[in-house]
Amino acid sequence: MVTESRLPTYFISHGGGPWPYMTGEFRRNFDQLEQSLVEMRAELGSAARAVLVISGHWEAAGFAISSGSHPGMVYDYYGFPEELYRIQYSAPGSPELAQHVQDLLRAGDIDANLDPMRGFDHGTFSIMKPLYPDADMPIVQLSLDARLDPALHLKVGKALAPLRDEGVLIVGSGFSFHNLRAMRGTSGYEPSRQFDAWLQQTVVQASPLERAARLIDWERAPHARDAHPREDHLIPLMVAVGAAWEEPGATTYHQTDFAGGLTTSSFRFGNVPSK
Repeated sequence: MVTESRLPTYFISHGGGPWPYMTGEFRRNFDQLEQSLVEMRAELGSAARAVLVISGHWEAAGFAISSGSHPGMVYDYYGFPEELYRIQYSAPGSPELAQHVQDLLRAGDIDANLDPMRGFDHGTFSIMKPLYPDADMPIVQLSLDARLDPALHLKVGKALAPLRDEGVLIVGSGFSFHNLRAMRGTSGYEPSRQFDAWLQQTVVQASPLERAARLIDWERAPHARDAHPREDHLIPLMVAVGAAWEEPGATTYHQTDFAGGLTTSSFRFGNVPSK
């Protein structure tokens, strides 16, 4: 049964590097994404008490959960001005939530280890900065399993679904189109459009069972490997969908001129909680 207080889940195209901390022309690429995150913050209100982020920038042998009280920073990007390697997003961690996530996964026969040293990578702080600019929301990160098996990550989402009734916001952070070479020119414009159209049909229009089947078989999508030469930025979507297994999907961000002409999107699964 879906309760009025149950939080939705999200898959967010998180943008490039430390974009919320930048100015200038590059920063303007993310204006629409930033606005969608501001709107997300408004629709959630005060319903969330903590956030679990599944970041496309953290892979492990099996699953790992950040469990430190005061996570540091992981500057996992390159080619940016030197001062962007000193930025801080000082949100607290939550050892208690990390332990609870581990317990839920193990109850679902999914092994996961706690990692007290893991800091916030840019798949996390790039979206949390616009969402919670005061850095006052406890955040735990969950890694991907390095095998990048879509069915396994759907299963992980199903195991974590009870968190939604406990005020924990589940966010898959990746990118709907993640081909860095194609992003530097125009060759990604049409592949991103076609792959995004498949995503819209799959996660917004398809029935829950069809949605899962299509995601497991995502490599059959138009331009699948042009959109994701490696699927690390797509797999967080599977966790968000798995945690809202039978609930509707909706598009929360859609841009057709990202970096000149790329099509990118973010999605919500489940309904916005009643205010």
